[in-house]
Amino acid sequence: MKKIVITIARSYGSGGRTLGKLLAKDLGIPCYDRELIRMVSDESGINEALFGAADEVKRGLFFKGPKPYKGQLLPPESDGFVSNDNLFNLQAKMIKDLAEKESCVIIGRCADYVLRDREDVLRLFFYAPLQDCLTRAREISGEPEKDLLKKIHKIDKYRADYYKYYTGNDWNDSRNYDFCLNTTSMSYERLIEVVKSYIEICGKG
Repeated sequence: MKKIVITIARSYGSGGRTLGKLLAKDLGIPCYDRELIRMVSDESGINEALFGAADEVKRGLFFKGPKPYKGQLLPPESDGFVSNDNLFNLQAKMIKDLAEKESCVIIGRCADYVLRDREDVLRLFFYAPLQDCLTRAREISGEPEKDLLKKIHKIDKYRADYYKYYTGNDWNDSRNYDFCLNTTSMSYERLIEVVKSYIEICGKG
């Protein structure tokens, strides 16, 4: 298989994270999700907890309007080295470094936008109708339906706002991706086969 980097954006409850991990295992390549934060923390020397805190703070910054990522990084001696935006930039650098050296699957973190200029990248978006997302979410958490509905809307809104802030684009706009897939009524095994077939068709793998 040729070198390929697969980025995955997904609606909450679509099964996108699980699918990404299973797809990576099937292809025999690494999958990076929350591990990215630990890796960036180790490389930069910035406490891992600050990255999680930055995500929480950003919820109050999105209303200020988009601030698309342009690749800049602040030096360690800068006052803004641990600013929210520089923490994102450090994550983006790690994503670029990984994409340069190996085939892999990268989940979330606006990776499709960060790697938009690479020809070896396949940008995927997984989604499903609300009821199907609710069913999947219930299987994982067992929370009451009322609470899960709020959780789904809250997380999807945050993902959309996060994406808009750092890319200037709409998260669920199909034009951002190479392939959008409705995961309803398909097993993970079948979904993996569909994605692998698409990889062959588009000549990425």
